[in-house]
Amino acid sequence: MFILSGRIENQAIDELRRLFELHADRRGIVLDLKDVSLIGRDVMAFLACCEADGVKLENCTPYIREWMEREKD
Repeated sequence: MFILSGRIENQAIDELRRLFELHADRRGIVLDLKDVSLIGRDVMAFLACCEADGVKLENCTPYIREWMEREKD
């Protein structure tokens, strides 16, 4: 489980990708977004891709969840 907090910026994407490479099965990865206050479009797209690859997003705020759903359409 990775606990993310505060404002998540693009630099975090590269770091998370490096950490994810250590896990062969992404379905075992959980991102806890409870304390995330702000993300940008690139981070939102990254989170949506992660979820599509089997990463579990816990405590995802409604605005992030709604944004990801709108972008799917």
